[in-house]
Amino acid sequence: MRIKTIKAYRMLQPFIGGAYKMSKGRHADAFDSIIVALTSEEGLTGWGEMAPLGTFYSPAFTAGAEAGVAELAPHLLGRDPRAWAQINRLMDIVFKGHPYVKSALDMACCDLTARAANVPLVTLLGGRESETAELYRVVTHGAPDTMAKLAQRIVADGFNRLQVKVGGGVRGDIERVSAVAAAIPKGTVMFCDANAGWTPFQARQFADATRDIDYVFEQPCPSIDECLSVRRALAKPMVLDESLTTLEDLLAIHRLGVADGLTLKISRIGGVAKTRALRDLAVDMGFMVTVEDTGGAEIDTAAMAHLSLSTPEEHRLHAIAFHDWVTVRTAVAPPPVKGNRMGIPDGPGLGIEVLPELLGKPFLELSEGR
Repeated sequence: MRIKTIKAYRMLQPFIGGAYKMSKGRHADAFDSIIVALTSEEGLTGWGEMAPLGTFYSPAFTAGAEAGVAELAPHLLGRDPRAWAQINRLMDIVFKGHPYVKSALDMACCDLTARAANVPLVTLLGGRESETAELYRVVTHGAPDTMAKLAQRIVADGFNRLQVKVGGGVRGDIERVSAVAAAIPKGTVMFCDANAGWTPFQARQFADATRDIDYVFEQPCPSIDECLSVRRALAKPMVLDESLTTLEDLLAIHRLGVADGLTLKISRIGGVAKTRALRDLAVDMGFMVTVEDTGGAEIDTAAMAHLSLSTPEEHRLHAIAFHDWVTVRTAVAPPPVKGNRMGIPDGPGLGIEVLPELLGKPFLELSEGR
């Protein structure tokens, strides 16, 4: 089995609810997605997707991914997509760093491999651990009363898990979280996510002022060492997200005892295969794990769902359904969402049926021998 053709698309995916807002004025109006199709000699096609959240969230941007995929893709022609480790070593050799550039290509290899084997991708990622994963919803950054009302609407829709955006002015964020906590039923699971927006001084101020509120603290500061300094003074669980991109990061977090949980983002790590490897090690180390990504529609959400549902349930925090965020469609038979839970589509590979006519004109078309 060899990769015969490669196509790549760039697609803007506007958000249904308007701008996605974080602290310090950071916001995005849409995912700007790169979608990749790898077709084998047998006529099977595997799909991959990645989309940065603007240019402010991680060291990734879509124009860079577009240029990088065009550089990398010729090296994959004629290769066996089932050789995940070889494919990733090759990409790392010919294109140093920039894991987000490689993510959609790796995802497409994984999808194509499972389609060729006629099994769902979840089977190749360790097996299905449960039928569905519980979803969380985001309370974006804004005025305290606006955030409280949004949290109430989310809970009224049947969701029990909230990620509340903080990381701006500490006093204002104390008011925001206090307002949200007062507006929702007792027992609602709340994560306070600063998106690495604070210094340790600010994070400790916030933690001290909100000690009577039940929440999980998520990524208060940029670095592992800064988060560790907060962790030492914290009587609440901590989850790290932006700090984790490599195996070395995972080992350091475990060695230092910085966190209880981890959020693994596929494009930040470099694809499904590498994310699966870190996920398995994190589970063995005893961490709680969320597997998601920085953005995308049905393709990327399907990959997130397969990774989530192959994570042992006792170590799984929650999941998110990005295809429900955007106004455009890329596929039929998306990951099924019922209430506050998400499953995986039926069928081999990712299980979705991508409709190329919805993606627009490819910016890259390559064929072996041409």
